[in-house]
Amino acid sequence: MAMATVARSGFSVLLFIGLFTVSVKYVHTWPQPMAARQLDLLLRMSGKLGIHDPDDLYIPAMMVAEVAVTVVVYALTMNLWRRYGARRRNNTTHE
Repeated sequence: MAMATVARSGFSVLLFIGLFTVSVKYVHTWPQPMAARQLDLLLRMSGKLGIHDPDDLYIPAMMVAEVAVTVVVYALTMNLWRRYGARRRNNTTHE
């Protein structure tokens, strides 16, 4: 495996971890209280699933949402980076 490939893979992993860290910080309702409809939905869903403590449903649900947001932002970032690189390469070859 070439060193450049290892570097790109390491960068990608660090980018994903960094985006996930930002997502964890901003994708949730805490410290603001949940809206009444959200709280009602959380209580009904946890009751239907047989979960006694609604936090046992809230925390994994927020983790799934955070991972989903991270995947979307990561994919957009990588797509934009590829387009930028392709445009840069095209400008370099035409000069």
